[in-house]
Amino acid sequence: MAGPLSHIRVLDLSRVLAGPWAGQNLADLGAEVIKVERPKSGDDARAFGPPWVKDRDGRETRDSAYFTSANRGKKSITVNIAVPEGQALIRALAASFDILIENYKYGDLARYGLGYDALRKTNPGLIYCSLTGFGQSGPWRERPGYDFMIQGMGGMMSVTGEPDGAPGGGPQRAGVPIADIITGMYASIAICAALAHRAQSGLGQHLDLALLDSQIALLAYQNTNYFATGVPPQRIGNLHPNIVPYQPFRSSDGQVILACGNDNLYRKFCAAAGCPALAEDPRFASNGKRVENRAELTRLLEQVFIRRSTREWVELLEAAGVPNGPINNVAQVFEEPQVRARGIRIELDHSAAGKLPGVASPMRFSETRIEYRLAPPLLGEHTDEVLRGLLGKSDAEIARLRAAGVI
Repeated sequence: MAGPLSHIRVLDLSRVLAGPWAGQNLADLGAEVIKVERPKSGDDARAFGPPWVKDRDGRETRDSAYFTSANRGKKSITVNIAVPEGQALIRALAASFDILIENYKYGDLARYGLGYDALRKTNPGLIYCSLTGFGQSGPWRERPGYDFMIQGMGGMMSVTGEPDGAPGGGPQRAGVPIADIITGMYASIAICAALAHRAQSGLGQHLDLALLDSQIALLAYQNTNYFATGVPPQRIGNLHPNIVPYQPFRSSDGQVILACGNDNLYRKFCAAAGCPALAEDPRFASNGKRVENRAELTRLLEQVFIRRSTREWVELLEAAGVPNGPINNVAQVFEEPQVRARGIRIELDHSAAGKLPGVASPMRFSETRIEYRLAPPLLGEHTDEVLRGLLGKSDAEIARLRAAGVI
């Protein structure tokens, strides 16, 4: 059975990561997603390399591996929206689409007659999703926003990394653009909610997603810890501010993560590790006490963990039902038997590369299934097909638009 959004058509005018991530989620759910790019140069992310996608002969293409991470399942068309004919093409397409995703700066598309208020006149059911750095309101709404600066401004870097004064101490960004990705995820949820609203009311709406808002929301319990104490949380490296032990420990040949999320798991760990006295010690008998006495418990557990290898600890704790795991690099991730069994690595037929590896969507359904129909597209790969099929343009008209630099 086709994906749950197989009846939905999406016009994706976004580029780089947050908007494309939302569009890719919708494509994974079965929607037909038409990606609109600038002629010749396309999405900025196509140039975010190296590394580059290689063709069948091992030669580097113009497309970055970065671009392929967020544009699976889409068709690419090129349209120059800076010229009136290009704007007319977008208006004509938007009239029959369910969703439009854009991440232009505040007001940019409105100046081209492509803002929400203009497009909903001909398509009142259109769900128009805007993703910007700072949103559609407030004194910063016209400022551009990129993930790195948002991680800093939104507090993420204040709680990520080792403490000041520790080796390697200082603020750190997350290893992936987490502000972009979480904004794309919130956008996906908002779009699905807007579809449910439209099914009841018949009306679309304008969705206002901001990287800064999303990054702040992502701080989760760090926000509420601050509200409860009035003290901003600090960087504590790989420790957890509210749970102990919930951290990596050095084994005889590497590291292993121990995650005792409650008192029962802590007692199970102590029994399996051969240190039952640490479970009975009143300093460590409850999570609250363990948080208070974190430094001493950590010192004692370091002496326990160094006695075995990582593999020995993983096998021992797994048998005891204690959550744990190694710290894998990306290559090791894809060698894990669980990852192989779940089919997380996929391959798609790519026009230039032949078979292009990628990562499957984590969304799984009992009654429908995700079908990975399209690899990340080459720039403008589907322009003629879309203009001919959706707008009824003749080959002669398409040739004229291309010669005029409109597509």
